[in-house]
Amino acid sequence: MTPKTTVVVGSLDALRDVLDAGDLLDVSSDTDVVLLPTAAAFLGINEAAIELSTLFEPSGARVEALMLADRASNAEPYFVERVKSADLVVLSDGSALHAKSVWHGSPVGEALRDARCLVAVGAVASLLGDVMIDPRGGAPTTGLGYRTGLVLGVSASDEQLSRTRTLLGLDGTFAVLGPRGVVYFDGSSWHLASDDVVTTRGHDVVEL
Repeated sequence: MTPKTTVVVGSLDALRDVLDAGDLLDVSSDTDVVLLPTAAAFLGINEAAIELSTLFEPSGARVEALMLADRASNAEPYFVERVKSADLVVLSDGSALHAKSVWHGSPVGEALRDARCLVAVGAVASLLGDVMIDPRGGAPTTGLGYRTGLVLGVSASDEQLSRTRTLLGLDGTFAVLGPRGVVYFDGSSWHLASDDVVTTRGHDVVEL
């Protein structure tokens, strides 16, 4: 895997597509995979971990879920080392705001920033950038700044997306991922890997 690769997918189905294709993520029985279902804390952290781990069963990869639902566990040396040493770290879909509050300024958060290969599923991807989208109304707010160059979001109402694009203005490129959407960061720039993504600057559609 390429160092500092980041893959963002719109859903578990999109992640399954990526794993089946094997071009962006070459996962095998030698791959050490760490799952962080933190963002799913309010929806079912155990269920999220099971859903994610199931996707890796065909490859035979070594998979471990780190059940970090609150800040108290984010300084544990074992969890920090697991994120640092993993070949692939996968962030579950769920509340970006909750995950941000847990990871911000924590040792686990720093390990995520430096992860060799990071996959973010669904809404949690928004917090990776310098700017994230507040799901409560679509307003831009401060992200964790782990990956720069793109504002990430998922499908919402036309009204909310229009508001987000107005508030963002021309300050950044906004990528909205549908359920089958995939984009990836190769360490220097972002690239489109599926048709189910709309990228805009202001209200104008642009190429990524």
